[in-house]
Amino acid sequence: MEHFARLQFIGRVTYYLGWIAAVCGGLAHVHLATRMFISINLTQRNLFEASVLFFLICTASELRALVLFRSQDVPMGLKTQAAQAA
Repeated sequence: MEHFARLQFIGRVTYYLGWIAAVCGGLAHVHLATRMFISINLTQRNLFEASVLFFLICTASELRALVLFRSQDVPMGLKTQAAQAA
């Protein structure tokens, strides 16, 4: 279950990083924080690409965790506990 937990952790972290990048891209789009992003050399396009990348990594990690979880012989009680936690 160590690999499963690690993949779910990566999925959660990249999910939230994707939302942060998307919000920053939205701020850049409406010109609220343009100077801050220009000062650190981040354009609106870079922020959009980062958010898409993070969401793709999140999706891949969660799918791999699901496949790993279903392929292992895990007792039924443990499967229902993990399903309720997700």
